[in-house]
Amino acid sequence: MKYYRLFILSIVMITGASAKAQVSSTGIKMPVLGKNDTIRVASTNDMGEMIPWIPLNEVVIYGYRIFKTPADRAAFNRLRYNVMKVMPYALYAKRRYEQLEKDLAMTADKKEHKRLVKQCDKEIKDMFNREIKELTISQGQILTKLIDRELGRTTYDIVKQTKGGVTAFLYQSVARVVGHNLKSTYNREEDRDIESIIVSSGFYQ
Repeated sequence: MKYYRLFILSIVMITGASAKAQVSSTGIKMPVLGKNDTIRVASTNDMGEMIPWIPLNEVVIYGYRIFKTPADRAAFNRLRYNVMKVMPYALYAKRRYEQLEKDLAMTADKKEHKRLVKQCDKEIKDMFNREIKELTISQGQILTKLIDRELGRTTYDIVKQTKGGVTAFLYQSVARVVGHNLKSTYNREEDRDIESIIVSSGFYQ
């Protein structure tokens, strides 16, 4: 029994010495490591004590949408389909015009400016002739709103900046004939259904 007590006392003394060894020369108290503590993590100095922590991914919780009538559900599903249909075009326009602005900022040559604008305009027209011309009126209206959402400028403003006011006016006139409005703006409150669809769609993950 005497040897058993001596053994226990030795264990306590060794543990205490190990804990003291965790205090660095700067006076910062370091956490005591166990035999399975092999993962490197970040830490914060809290009044002389190093506290380990691990960042967690953001978790977004959405409420379940309850519709008053089957017609309301069908209308929302149509809106969701249309938004998902045109959102990739809005994101493409955003990337392309952001690249155009960077390219224009890197050169002061007017001829090069015209060439860059013409090239961008051709790419947009090619996409229009290939895919966008098949959009319905509703999808086209949503697309003009989403371009304003992504770029912070209406389609009319973009055309006016790159092609001039006369061209923008002509484009707007043609668009109005087929039920579009290049000056359509996006309002996150008024267009909250579109916003909720975009946020939950996974486009920005």
